[in-house]
Amino acid sequence: MKTGLVLEGGALRTIYSSGVCDAFLDGALPMPDYTVGVSAGMAYGVSYLSRQSRRNLQLLMHYADDPRYMGWRNLIDPRNRSYFGLRFAYETIPNELVPFDYEAFEAYPGQAEAVVTNLLTGQPEYRPVPRRDEKFLLLQATCAMPVLFRPIRLDGGIPYLDGGCSDAIPWRHALDAGCDRVVVVLTRERSYRKEPEKLMPLFRQLYRRYPAFVEDLRTRAERYNRCREELFALEAEGKVLVIAPADTRGFSRTERDLHKILALWQDGYFDGRRAADAVRAFWTEEAPEAGA
Repeated sequence: MKTGLVLEGGALRTIYSSGVCDAFLDGALPMPDYTVGVSAGMAYGVSYLSRQSRRNLQLLMHYADDPRYMGWRNLIDPRNRSYFGLRFAYETIPNELVPFDYEAFEAYPGQAEAVVTNLLTGQPEYRPVPRRDEKFLLLQATCAMPVLFRPIRLDGGIPYLDGGCSDAIPWRHALDAGCDRVVVVLTRERSYRKEPEKLMPLFRQLYRRYPAFVEDLRTRAERYNRCREELFALEAEGKVLVIAPADTRGFSRTERDLHKILALWQDGYFDGRRAADAVRAFWTEEAPEAGA
């Protein structure tokens, strides 16, 4: 049996997932054999795979309101051109201020993949997360939200943006990767439905060189809502286990209010504690044989 964990993105809303994963660590749940994350889902998820409980909470409580971490000055800085300070967020913090445990991440025996969107093809790509990259370039690419980030170039120059543009909740890929028991952590409440993109005129102008990617953005809401409907149907059949927040309204993906950040982490933590026994059983109990 191969177990899987899928982590949705959502920028700072993903502190909810961090709370869930911290509860898993505190409860000594077995690590999944395969983990795939989108955007901040994997950028924060590596702290779970390195067994650094509360690292993401510490990071945001210290730096969410720091202009070096995120803010419009970073976006207009010609050396950065992204809302998040790339060097500060992906180099200074993990290598100096809130150290990332590379050795523990290397010791994680499972597979870890991040989803990125190829601007040339508009297709998702599922890439192994390097176990030691002190610039976290792949994680920059999976987190690169349209407009708020410049494209991140991989493989000698191919432009990429946020994996959520093409596969926001990659549970299908986890099943295709051979996982039998998949736990999916969402960052939107179950009742949420994505609305059609209001910024399409801007997207068409900014990304006119990438028509396949523009089509991704045009159809994103429809694909996202259908993906969730199919996921909940599988959950009803007992084939996946889904954990989702009760309410994320009023919480921005670039949230600076530390009280809100702590509260959403706590929501995730207590949801993770409540789900821990079910997750443990789901990941460890053998499936009954056909006809049993």
